[in-house]
This record gives sequence, structure tokens and C-alpha cells, in this order.
Amino acid sequence: MSIYLIAEHKEGKLKRVSLEILSECLRQGVEPTCVLAGAGDLDSAAQELGKYGAKKVVVLENAELKNYTNEGLANAYHVYLSKQSPSAVITGASWAGKDMLPRLAAKFQVGIASDCTEFKVSGGVSARRPVFAGKCSQSISFTASPAVLSIRPNVLGLGEAKGAAPQIEKVSAEVGQIRAKVTEVLSSGEKKVDLTEADIIISGGRSLKSADNFKILSDCASVVGAAVGASRAAVDAGFAPHDMQVGQTGKTVSPKLYVACGISGAIQHLAGMRTSKVIVAINKDPEAPIFQKADYGIVGDLFEVVPLLTEELKKLKAHS
Repeated sequence: MSIYLIAEHKEGKLKRVSLEILSECLRQGVEPTCVLAGAGDLDSAAQELGKYGAKKVVVLENAELKNYTNEGLANAYHVYLSKQSPSAVITGASWAGKDMLPRLAAKFQVGIASDCTEFKVSGGVSARRPVFAGKCSQSISFTASPAVLSIRPNVLGLGEAKGAAPQIEKVSAEVGQIRAKVTEVLSSGEKKVDLTEADIIISGGRSLKSADNFKILSDCASVVGAAVGASRAAVDAGFAPHDMQVGQTGKTVSPKLYVACGISGAIQHLAGMRTSKVIVAINKDPEAPIFQKADYGIVGDLFEVVPLLTEELKKLKAHS
């Protein structure tokens, strides 16, 4: 099997999902070739892949790839990979992966399995992915080569960093014609934990009543290093920005712990977080649908429960 892992990075820092995919391949006895693309120094990202077991890392370099461009990246990956005859091309189902990978699959004239929660590359390529808003799962097999698939972050275990320095091959990337370019990136300056990679997420719904009240969740999240999310209802009401939205029309997350505060549990929201390892629901309505999915439930007013939870977490952290 000739497996190629497109390793995603932001400003030279690897996305955790890339390391999760690498770890899963190695657990199955397959050593993938990792491919990084960009401009500037990517040696630290390549070395980190080596720490997690990558033997070979290919770095595609081009100044046009300094800023994200799905067209340029797809062109660069296609030109390189088409010369390698890959059996499978895998990347993370991040926003960038979901944006770029369909274009790459189209260039190979093959189908794509997106947002997979399981995959197999030993003895053939297959995968499993949720469908119908997560109510069912679908088993996927590939009839054409290469198999192209993206993997949901946080659903695979991360291996131990026990590897050595990898073999690094640097290649001048051919990006072709790029018809749309990023000319400027404006940052809010606020450092946030990436929702898709967070181990703990505390989300709020419309019951928070205002944007200012989201500080209750932020205070709790800061104690345990969690990310703060929001339901679509809260985003539509203007209480939170869209980049915090969890759900079918927002981000799909799979944290170790998901705390839903004042969220009723509409199917659109469940579609984005139902694969969380442990779900805790806080809602004053004992009949709220979220309790049917939750592992633990607290029937109560979030404005009373969350501050108490924050204080208890502070005490636990102080004694740890």
C-alpha cells in the first residue's frame, strides 16, 4: 500500500488531526509518506511528524502557498502525487481539508469519503463515516485509485512521540494558475483553543440571553483550558460569532468532554457533537432532548450551576 498523508499546518504548527492519522496508520502496520506544503521554514513541522513515527516527509515549497489557497494547494498536491501512484490520499476533515480535498479528488477523477470516523489501510482501503446527521454510519469501500478520504479530528488516538528525525525531501511545488488569492489576513488578536482539536468544549445556547453572559462559560473554560462553543440559535441571536458554532451548519467536534449549557438538543446541534466521548447537559427543562444523548445531566438553571461548577473546578485544580 502506498499511503500519502497530507499533513495540515498553520504557520508551521501541525494540526493534531494529522498526527492522529499518522498514529492510526502506524498502528495498522502501514508507514505513510507525509506531505507538507507551504512557504517558509517547515522543518519543525517535519521534525514533529518524525517524532510521531513518520519515516519520510516531503515538503512542497512555493512562495504562492504562503497564504491558504485551495486551488494552489490542490494543484501542487496533484502534480506531485500523480507521479507517485498513491493507493490512498488522507487528510484531516478540518475546514481547510473539507475545502481543498474535493478539488484534489476531482483532479484525480475519483470519489471522496469525507469526515470519516474510522479507516483501514492495511490490506485494502475502507472507511466508515456518519450519515443522516449522525443517526447512522456508512461503510465505504473504494473502487478507483487513489482512495481519497478525510478524517474527523479527535476520533483517533494519538500515539507516543518516540520517533526519530525523518528523511526530509524538499520539492519545488507547481501551483499552476491561481485565480483567487488571499491579499490580507485580519486577525482578531484573541487566542482561542481550536474547537475541532479541543479536548474539552463548553457550549452555550440561546438560554444565555446575551453575548455578555457567555463570559460565564469563558470563566469556566479558562480553568480547565477548554474551548467555548455555541449553538446555532445562540449564533443567530448574535450572542456568539459563527466560528464558535457547533452543529450541522457549524463545526463538527469530537472532544473528550462536551458540556452543553442551556442547549435543547436539536438534531442539527447533535450532528456536530454526538461523537463526543462524554456529554454533560445542563438545562432547567427536564424534558429537553439533549438529556437523551447526555451521559450525565444536571437539571437546573445554568446561571446557578455553571458558576458553582467553575468554583469546584478551581478547588480541584488547586489540589491537583
